[in-house]
Parts: sequence; C-alpha cells; structure tokens
Amino acid sequence: MQKAAELLRAGQVVAIPTETVYGLAGNALDLGAVSEIFAVKQRPSFDPLIIHLADYAQMPRYVSEIPDILQTLAQKFMPGPLTLLLKKKSIIPDLVTAGSALVAVRLPVHPLSQSLLKILDFPLAAPSANPFGYISPTTAQHVAQQLGAKIPYILDGGPAEVGLESTIVGIEGGKVTIFRKGGLSVEEIEREIGPVVVKSSSSSNPKAPGMLKSHYAPRTPFRLDLSLEGGLKNYDPKELGLLAFRQKSPLIPDGQQIILSPSGDYKEAARRLFAAMRQLDQLNLKLIIAEWLPEQDLGRAINDRLRRAAVQEASPNGDED
Repeated sequence: MQKAAELLRAGQVVAIPTETVYGLAGNALDLGAVSEIFAVKQRPSFDPLIIHLADYAQMPRYVSEIPDILQTLAQKFMPGPLTLLLKKKSIIPDLVTAGSALVAVRLPVHPLSQSLLKILDFPLAAPSANPFGYISPTTAQHVAQQLGAKIPYILDGGPAEVGLESTIVGIEGGKVTIFRKGGLSVEEIEREIGPVVVKSSSSSNPKAPGMLKSHYAPRTPFRLDLSLEGGLKNYDPKELGLLAFRQKSPLIPDGQQIILSPSGDYKEAARRLFAAMRQLDQLNLKLIIAEWLPEQDLGRAINDRLRRAAVQEASPNGDED
C-alpha cells in the first residue's frame, strides 16, 4: 500500500482493488495523472470518471451540495457500491467530468482501498483497470493480463466481492435517477426512497460514467438468447460457448459452458460474471451465447452488461437496444 501511495503521489497510475471491480487509479486533482488514465485505457475523453474518497466527511471539499434524498442513500449505502452524481466544485478538473458541472463520487468499502485513500491527501479517479470497452477486471491477475506492461504497480486485494461496477444515482428533472445500474440493486434503492427513474445507456457524450451503449465486450463474437435448437444451425457445437444463469445445455460441450449461479443467487451471478466472460473468451470459440437473467434484483445490472457486450442484440422485452 505504501508503494502504491508513493507512485500516486508522484503522479503515476496504479491498479487498486475495490469491492466492485479493480480500478486504474490516479490523483483526481492532477491533470497529468488523469490524462495518463485516459491514455493507458485508451478511453475517450468524453466519458467521465468517478472520484473515490475515504469517507463521507470529505465530500464537501469536492461537491457544492448534496440533496437531502441523496444524503439518505449515502447514509444507508456508503461506503459501498453506490456512486452519487453531484454538483462539483472548481477544484475538480473538467477533464475528470468530461466538461460536466457534475462529478461522480464514491466511497469504496474494500479495506485496502479505504486504507490507501486515508493516507492520501487527494481523491483518486479510478475507472475500471482494463482497455476501454473490454470486460472489467475482478482480480489482480485480470489487470496484469491486460495492462501489466503499461502500469508500474498493481495492488492485489483478492477477488472483487461484488463483481459489478457501482450503481450511479443522481437527480434529473427533480427526480432521483439511476444513470447506471450496478452492484446496488434498483429494489434496494427504492425500498429506501421510493420509485426512481432508470436511464438507459447513451451512445455518445454520456452524463455519467459507464453509460456508453457498447461496453464490457469480449473479443469473441457475443450474442444473446439465440434459440439453441433452431438458431445455431451454421455452427459446430465445438465452436460455441454458453454463459447461462442456472443450468447447462445438452447441445454444447460441457467444458465450454459456465453457470453463473446454480442456486439462482443474483449476487453470486454478479460476482462471477466478468471472470466467466473472460474464461469463455480465452477458449478461441467462434461464438459465445449468453442467457438473459430475470429483470429483477441484480439481474437488471447483469443484463445491462450483457446487452452492451452484445450491443446488436435485442433486449429482454423485444426492443432493439
């Protein structure tokens, strides 16, 4: 942790663990460090970043106001997989927010990232530690495979407990709005504050991080909910992989299938999602097929990631994405 802190103070970028996914961290107040994050990830500068703080008491240094209803959410779910979209103070560079007057703020609960943030005197900008558009990393090994030659240090904190990026919540048009579905479910939020608006992804100039339409994609072609009996006539089963929620298919070789949760546990499915996508992507298959989950609990956020990994596919209700 001390080594990571030294590098961050020197304006370099470091991969750090959080409970959601691994982040590529840099000093959020240092334009050079923030630029390096974009360069290493090959991330477009119009896609804003999240800043990470050690505790809630630090928020007034960086944001001008926190609406009462969002304070309610913060008291319940922070630290944790919740990000708030708030009016920023001028101390936050425009590069971090892609020119927006709003900044996304999160308090990670992972003990290593918490401890690291407490010994730094600046917030960390930290998008997922992967090449832009590819599957998010949930272990230090995932980071090493993709960015190991481009960054000086990876702080290994073990596998991510949540496995999905944070849920981003703000206010738009006077209504509480979920800008990105994530590791905190819509149902949990609504139990605390009542009904909210849930936004879909954006094709360009997103208001919040993680809203781009195409994202989280493996290199192998990735499709959703094809009929295994009738829709795959042009494929040899040995060329196919299956990412399923609860049960395997007899039509595809057993070693080319991954079940996210045999018991139907959404948290287990979320935790395993990105690692499973990577595992299938490494098998040199012609096609990976993924199964929609029920649109409830963390199934909504998992479907969001699947939808954007296979952006050309239809959504569960039959609409084109």
